[in-house]
Amino acid sequence: MRKPIEKTLKIAVYARFIRLVLGAQFLRLRKTAFRGIFPVLEKHPEVDMSLNPENSANTDLGRTWLSSAEVRPTKQRLALADLLVGDGRNRHVTAESLFASASDTGAKVSLATVYNTLRAFCDAGLMNEVTVDGHRSYFDTRVDEHPHYYWEATGELTDAPKSAVAFAKEPEAPAGAIVSRVNVVIRVAKDSRA
Repeated sequence: MRKPIEKTLKIAVYARFIRLVLGAQFLRLRKTAFRGIFPVLEKHPEVDMSLNPENSANTDLGRTWLSSAEVRPTKQRLALADLLVGDGRNRHVTAESLFASASDTGAKVSLATVYNTLRAFCDAGLMNEVTVDGHRSYFDTRVDEHPHYYWEATGELTDAPKSAVAFAKEPEAPAGAIVSRVNVVIRVAKDSRA
Protein backbone atom coordinates (compact mmCIF):
# COMPACT_ATOMS: atom_id res chain seq x y z
CA MET A 1 0.00 0.00 0.00
CA ARG A 2 2.94 2.30 0.63
CA LYS A 3 4.31 2.07 -2.95
CA PRO A 4 1.37 3.81 -4.73
CA ILE A 5 1.46 6.72 -2.24
CA GLU A 6 5.23 7.16 -2.70
CA LYS A 7 4.83 6.94 -6.48
CA THR A 8 2.05 9.56 -6.49
CA LEU A 9 4.11 11.84 -4.23
CA LYS A 10 7.14 11.49 -6.52
CA ILE A 11 4.97 12.29 -9.53
CA ALA A 12 3.55 15.38 -7.81
CA VAL A 13 7.01 16.62 -6.85
CA TYR A 14 8.34 15.93 -10.33
CA ALA A 15 5.39 17.69 -11.98
CA ARG A 16 5.92 20.73 -9.74
CA PHE A 17 9.62 20.76 -10.65
CA ILE A 18 8.78 20.66 -14.36
CA ARG A 19 6.26 23.50 -13.90
CA LEU A 20 8.81 25.67 -12.10
CA VAL A 21 11.56 25.01 -14.64
CA LEU A 22 9.48 25.42 -17.77
CA GLY A 23 7.00 28.02 -16.58
CA ALA A 24 4.19 28.90 -18.98
CA GLN A 25 5.75 26.78 -21.74
CA PHE A 26 4.72 23.67 -19.79
CA LEU A 27 1.13 23.61 -20.99
CA ARG A 28 2.12 23.61 -24.64
CA LEU A 29 4.83 20.98 -24.12
CA ARG A 30 2.64 18.75 -21.95
CA LYS A 31 0.16 18.30 -24.78
CA THR A 32 2.82 17.12 -27.22
CA ALA A 33 6.26 16.02 -26.10
CA PHE A 34 5.46 14.94 -22.55
CA ARG A 35 2.79 12.46 -23.60
CA GLY A 36 5.37 10.14 -25.07
CA ILE A 37 8.16 10.79 -22.56
CA PHE A 38 6.24 10.85 -19.28
CA PRO A 39 2.99 8.92 -19.84
CA VAL A 40 2.71 8.27 -16.10
CA LEU A 41 1.88 11.97 -15.55
CA GLU A 42 -1.18 11.65 -17.79
CA LYS A 43 -2.53 8.76 -15.66
CA HIS A 44 -2.69 10.71 -12.40
CA PRO A 45 -5.42 13.36 -12.49
CA GLU A 46 -4.85 14.16 -8.80
CA VAL A 47 -1.60 15.88 -9.76
CA ASP A 48 -2.48 19.52 -10.45
CA MET A 49 -0.48 20.47 -13.51
CA SER A 50 -2.38 23.53 -14.69
CA LEU A 51 -0.95 27.01 -14.96
CA ASN A 52 -4.14 28.24 -16.62
CA PRO A 53 -2.82 31.20 -18.64
CA GLU A 54 -5.85 32.67 -20.38
CA ASN A 55 -3.83 34.54 -22.97
CA SER A 56 -0.16 33.82 -23.52
CA ALA A 57 0.52 37.35 -24.85
CA ASN A 58 -0.93 38.90 -21.68
CA THR A 59 0.97 36.39 -19.56
CA ASP A 60 4.19 37.38 -21.34
CA LEU A 61 3.56 41.09 -20.60
CA GLY A 62 2.78 40.32 -16.97
CA ARG A 63 5.83 38.07 -16.61
CA THR A 64 8.07 40.73 -18.22
CA TRP A 65 6.64 43.40 -15.91
CA LEU A 66 7.34 41.28 -12.84
CA SER A 67 10.83 40.27 -13.96
CA SER A 68 11.73 43.94 -14.62
CA ALA A 69 11.61 44.44 -10.83
CA GLU A 70 12.85 40.93 -9.99
CA VAL A 71 9.50 39.95 -8.46
CA ARG A 72 8.99 36.18 -8.27
CA PRO A 73 6.22 35.25 -10.73
CA THR A 74 3.84 33.09 -8.68
CA LYS A 75 0.58 31.94 -10.24
CA GLN A 76 -1.41 34.56 -8.30
CA ARG A 77 1.03 37.38 -9.07
CA LEU A 78 0.96 36.51 -12.78
CA ALA A 79 -2.83 36.51 -12.80
CA LEU A 80 -2.97 39.93 -11.15
CA ALA A 81 -0.13 41.31 -13.30
CA ASP A 82 -2.01 40.22 -16.42
CA LEU A 83 -5.06 42.17 -15.26
CA LEU A 84 -2.98 45.24 -14.43
CA VAL A 85 -0.67 45.50 -17.45
CA GLY A 86 -1.77 42.75 -19.84
CA ASP A 87 -3.09 45.16 -22.45
CA GLY A 88 -0.25 47.67 -22.05
CA ARG A 89 -2.45 50.40 -20.54
CA ASN A 90 -2.02 52.09 -17.16
CA ARG A 91 -4.53 51.31 -14.43
CA HIS A 92 -5.81 52.87 -11.22
CA VAL A 93 -7.30 50.10 -9.10
CA THR A 94 -8.37 49.47 -5.56
CA ALA A 95 -7.69 46.10 -3.96
CA GLU A 96 -11.43 45.42 -4.06
CA SER A 97 -11.81 46.26 -7.75
CA LEU A 98 -8.79 44.12 -8.68
CA PHE A 99 -10.18 41.25 -6.58
CA ALA A 100 -13.52 41.53 -8.39
CA SER A 101 -11.79 41.52 -11.80
CA ALA A 102 -9.70 38.52 -10.80
CA SER A 103 -12.81 36.67 -9.62
CA ASP A 104 -14.57 37.47 -12.90
CA THR A 105 -11.73 35.88 -14.87
CA GLY A 106 -11.78 32.76 -12.71
CA ALA A 107 -8.44 33.38 -11.00
CA LYS A 108 -8.30 31.70 -7.61
CA VAL A 109 -7.00 34.50 -5.41
CA SER A 110 -8.20 35.81 -2.05
CA LEU A 111 -8.70 39.46 -1.13
CA ALA A 112 -5.83 39.18 1.37
CA THR A 113 -3.57 37.90 -1.41
CA VAL A 114 -4.58 40.86 -3.58
CA TYR A 115 -3.68 43.31 -0.78
CA ASN A 116 -0.35 41.56 -0.14
CA THR A 117 0.46 41.40 -3.85
CA LEU A 118 -0.32 45.08 -4.42
CA ARG A 119 1.92 45.92 -1.46
CA ALA A 120 4.71 43.76 -2.94
CA PHE A 121 4.29 45.47 -6.33
CA CYS A 122 4.55 48.90 -4.64
CA ASP A 123 7.62 47.84 -2.64
CA ALA A 124 9.24 46.63 -5.87
CA GLY A 125 8.56 49.98 -7.59
CA LEU A 126 6.07 48.55 -10.09
CA MET A 127 3.16 50.62 -8.77
CA ASN A 128 2.45 53.64 -6.62
CA GLU A 129 -0.15 53.89 -3.91
CA VAL A 130 -2.32 57.00 -3.99
CA THR A 131 -4.39 57.65 -0.86
CA VAL A 132 -7.61 59.64 -1.08
CA ASP A 133 -9.40 60.93 2.03
CA GLY A 134 -6.80 59.27 4.23
CA HIS A 135 -8.52 55.88 4.07
CA ARG A 136 -9.08 54.88 0.44
CA SER A 137 -6.05 53.55 -1.42
CA TYR A 138 -5.71 53.37 -5.18
CA PHE A 139 -2.82 51.62 -6.88
CA ASP A 140 -1.41 53.18 -10.04
CA THR A 141 0.67 51.28 -12.62
CA ARG A 142 2.09 54.55 -13.93
CA VAL A 143 5.08 55.18 -11.68
CA ASP A 144 6.32 58.60 -12.78
CA GLU A 145 5.29 61.60 -10.69
CA HIS A 146 2.01 63.01 -11.97
CA PRO A 147 -1.17 64.48 -10.48
CA HIS A 148 -4.54 62.76 -10.34
CA TYR A 149 -8.18 63.74 -10.60
CA TYR A 150 -10.47 62.15 -8.03
CA TRP A 151 -14.03 62.15 -9.36
CA GLU A 152 -16.22 62.59 -6.26
CA ALA A 153 -19.43 61.36 -7.90
CA THR A 154 -18.01 58.05 -9.09
CA GLY A 155 -15.03 57.50 -6.80
CA GLU A 156 -12.82 57.07 -9.86
CA LEU A 157 -9.16 58.12 -9.96
CA THR A 158 -7.71 59.24 -13.30
CA ASP A 159 -4.46 60.81 -14.44
CA ALA A 160 -4.35 64.59 -14.68
CA PRO A 161 -1.93 66.33 -17.03
CA LYS A 162 1.31 67.43 -15.39
CA SER A 163 0.45 70.98 -16.46
CA ALA A 164 -2.59 70.89 -14.12
CA VAL A 165 -0.29 71.62 -11.18
CA ALA A 166 2.69 73.95 -11.00
CA PHE A 167 4.94 74.46 -8.00
CA ALA A 168 6.85 77.70 -7.61
CA LYS A 169 9.56 75.59 -5.97
CA GLU A 170 9.96 72.04 -4.75
CA PRO A 171 8.74 71.58 -1.17
CA GLU A 172 11.55 71.48 1.39
CA ALA A 173 11.89 68.49 3.66
CA PRO A 174 12.55 68.81 7.39
CA ALA A 175 16.14 68.52 8.61
CA GLY A 176 17.50 65.00 8.18
CA ALA A 177 14.89 64.02 5.57
CA ILE A 178 14.40 64.16 1.82
CA VAL A 179 11.27 64.51 -0.29
CA SER A 180 10.69 61.01 -1.67
CA ARG A 181 7.50 61.69 -3.59
CA VAL A 182 4.83 64.35 -4.04
CA ASN A 183 1.26 63.11 -4.51
CA VAL A 184 -1.29 65.62 -5.75
CA VAL A 185 -4.96 64.62 -5.89
CA ILE A 186 -7.34 67.17 -7.39
CA ARG A 187 -10.91 66.52 -6.31
CA VAL A 188 -13.44 67.24 -9.04
CA ALA A 189 -17.23 67.28 -9.06
CA LYS A 190 -19.73 67.71 -11.85
CA ASP A 191 -20.24 71.35 -12.68
CA SER A 192 -23.92 72.08 -12.01
CA ARG A 193 -23.70 75.18 -14.23
CA ALA A 194 -22.88 73.10 -17.31
